[in-house]
Amino acid sequence: MTMKVEFWSDIVCPWCYIGKRRFEKALSQFEHQDQVEVIWRSFELDPSSSRVGEDIVESLTNKFGKSTSEVKQMTEQIAALAAQDGLEYRFDLMKSGNSFDAHRLLHLSAEQGLHKNFNELLYKSYFTDGMLVGDLDSLKKIAAEAGLDSAEVNRVLESDAYADKVRDDEARASSLRVNGVPFVLVDDKYAISGAQSVEVFLDTLRKGWIETHPLTMAGNPEDGNSCEGDNCII
Repeated sequence: MTMKVEFWSDIVCPWCYIGKRRFEKALSQFEHQDQVEVIWRSFELDPSSSRVGEDIVESLTNKFGKSTSEVKQMTEQIAALAAQDGLEYRFDLMKSGNSFDAHRLLHLSAEQGLHKNFNELLYKSYFTDGMLVGDLDSLKKIAAEAGLDSAEVNRVLESDAYADKVRDDEARASSLRVNGVPFVLVDDKYAISGAQSVEVFLDTLRKGWIETHPLTMAGNPEDGNSCEGDNCII
């Protein structure tokens, strides 16, 4: 029996990339990793954002009503944290943008068995290389690099294909009262909010596994061939 893990995230979310990396490290240490089904769910932090936005520092300054120096200090702190997980954040290159089409292509990549590679390339391209996440030509380039079928990519971007998949993911998040990402749900029972530590992710995976795979006792403990507390001859 496989264990289902759902991971809600947005490509433009700095904590999501960090959370993704920490979760992947935890999964690599999990004893039953080959029996875990990871489902990546779509979540838009700002569905109303324009396709191609502005400089990220300027955008955050307007959003939070802080000074440019305060925002730069905040982004430097996040970049330093990301570096601890081996990620390079270039806030000087980033620009805000609408991630809806990227999410649609992520659903396509899942159908083609290329989600893991495409998802990672999207994050790296946005946070490290300054990719315009809402630019269709940029998305086509990343999709081709990830091995997605070009004709299918064009078909998706020229239509509303997978829009319902994105909306379904967001509706499920809403039903769970999720208002921030990353958000992870293990077997519909254990939830993790935020980019928690590797240890927290790993502990939750183990709890979920024990819940769905209870131990089966072999032998009779009353046979007297075991030690329990003080009831043992040594």
